[in-house]
Amino acid sequence: MGTASTIAKLPDDIREQLNELLRDPRCSQLEVTARINEMLEEQGVDDRVSKSAVNRYSLSMAEAGKRLTQSREVANMWIGKLGATPQGQLGHLVNEILRTLAFDISLKLQDMDLTEETMPEVVGQLRHLSLVAMRLEKASSENVKREAEIKKQVLAQAAAMVTTAGKQSGISADTVDLIRKQILGIGQ
Repeated sequence: MGTASTIAKLPDDIREQLNELLRDPRCSQLEVTARINEMLEEQGVDDRVSKSAVNRYSLSMAEAGKRLTQSREVANMWIGKLGATPQGQLGHLVNEILRTLAFDISLKLQDMDLTEETMPEVVGQLRHLSLVAMRLEKASSENVKREAEIKKQVLAQAAAMVTTAGKQSGISADTVDLIRKQILGIGQ
């Protein structure tokens, strides 16, 4: 296993400063490197960061930011498409995305050359993948149950409102009962 990068070894407060400086468009990476090294010296830390380490870190943070932005855009698109309260549908969407990722991982595992050295790792990954699949199915089932319960509650509220409105407007009890049964799906 490789050693931790000099950026990973930075004290938390200095790493936060590094992130802030990298976000500032007025600072070049050379200036950022110099400022971080000054902070390290002021705190009595012997390690220094190189420009290449700062550049690698900046590139990885930019890539992570890009992926996060893309994820948010996709989520916003689906939320816009599914409506303002898409909990059930969004849950299905998340499950489907995770299912697709699990499938992609299983395809990559199939392409691996298995040896005595790689076998334990592959078995561990398969075990983990199986657990993920089980949890996805459970979550999907819970989403379906939750949707059914919400629908049942909404219909019960609608039926109660019909009863109240019917009594207030003088509709016969038989008519109110018929409407309630139709709303609740009784006798269909």
